[in-house]
Amino acid sequence: MSVPWPRLAVAAVDVLNRRGKSVGVRLTRYTGKSRHFIHPKHLVHAPWHEWYVEHLSPSDVVLDVGCANGAHTLAAAARARRVFGIDYDVGQLAIAARGAARLGRRNVCLFAWDLTQPFPFREATFDAALFLDVIEHLHPRQAVLSEIRRVLVPGGRLLVSGPNRDTTWRRRLRQAGLFAYSDPDHKIEYTQDEFVAELRAGGFDPEGPIRPTVYDTPWAGLIDAAGGLSIRLYARLARWKHDAALARPAESTGFRVLARARA
Repeated sequence: MSVPWPRLAVAAVDVLNRRGKSVGVRLTRYTGKSRHFIHPKHLVHAPWHEWYVEHLSPSDVVLDVGCANGAHTLAAAARARRVFGIDYDVGQLAIAARGAARLGRRNVCLFAWDLTQPFPFREATFDAALFLDVIEHLHPRQAVLSEIRRVLVPGGRLLVSGPNRDTTWRRRLRQAGLFAYSDPDHKIEYTQDEFVAELRAGGFDPEGPIRPTVYDTPWAGLIDAAGGLSIRLYARLARWKHDAALARPAESTGFRVLARARA
């Protein structure tokens, strides 16, 4: 059983944790590490961030739902035959397009689209779909999952991730009467059983184990801020967070799932 923290201490650490991410993003640009505001995690070699690539094949046509700046789109495009990325944010799509051009990824197609509306693709268009750290930002979620299932071939793969609300740190925040979601824009966070139930309700059956992401430390914000100053230091701390989550999966910030579209 974890030792209770004084509410004031929890609140102070929470402020540092939440502000550190934005500080790290800004520092990557201000210190010349990136031309754009970008999280330090996108600047280090951390293959666990691209866990979905091993589930793709060279013949696949892939849809990246909520592709943002294209980090996952471009990683998938190095493996798959063609990748389509859709997102409502045209500024982020512009960054994705520049990245595709810089890397010579001619197999990337990008669309500005409201994810809560029917997708502009025919049924059974895609072999696989990426839905990474997006579902928690959406409402209604079941309609979006149904659209993903519609455009996937029967038995198509969904590579999906979502946030864990049941770590020690999240419970500590709730006990202190504080906002406990990891992002103010999140509409929902899950226990593992709730996440699996959400996917099943949307027509997907998980296949294989539920994987952890990274350790949910209350000092994550400081690690992000440090990453804005030193990528080498951030890489070491990111490796520690990854290894800690493998050792204690219940304390992971989220879940990573390979699921199949139900026929």
